[in-house]
Amino acid sequence: MNKRNIFDEFIYQFGNRWEDLLTNMVTHIELVFFSMLLAIFVGVPLGILITRVPKLATGVLGGAGILQTIPSLALLGFMIPVFGIGLKTAIAALFLYSLLPIIRNTYAGIKDVDSATTEAAKGMGMTSMQVLLKVELPLALSVIMAGIKTATVINVGTATLAAFIGAGGLGDFIFLGITRGNDALVLLGAIPAALLAIALELLLGLLERKSTPRGLK
Repeated sequence: MNKRNIFDEFIYQFGNRWEDLLTNMVTHIELVFFSMLLAIFVGVPLGILITRVPKLATGVLGGAGILQTIPSLALLGFMIPVFGIGLKTAIAALFLYSLLPIIRNTYAGIKDVDSATTEAAKGMGMTSMQVLLKVELPLALSVIMAGIKTATVINVGTATLAAFIGAGGLGDFIFLGITRGNDALVLLGAIPAALLAIALELLLGLLERKSTPRGLK
């Protein structure tokens, strides 16, 4: 199949499957959104915790690192006995896969805050919680957001594998294209996934700039 034929086939498939494409795009976004939401709610507090209890750092970072080494399909398979086949399993696996960049960057961002700055804040009468919320987290925000952006981009790509356990998403087209030997169907899933990853990275970058205090930009 030459490039012209692939292009024609892609246009044909898009014209006939655009409604399915929209449905699968929404499902893909749901997979990424809910798994990332869980990863942020768990990963950021864990990153903060290990800055306060350093002896836990090796275990927490090591455990999250081990999860990253498990092949994506294997991790999805491990989740099936717990959650069954479908969205819950995919979200659980994607959540676990997203933890390491968020925990590591939260830990590194807070640890890199100048100790003189935090001591000055304490000297002004701030409590430990106030130092965290008003000094450490704002100063560490760019590093934390870098971890979230990395996890999100990885998540978008990994979520295409959710099709193998019946969770839907853009991976449906990729899987169908592979089984039928149809490159246009593969592209119908791969191109929107790549564009989604780029769009989310830009959106998170904008959110970072909007939420970072002016003096820290």
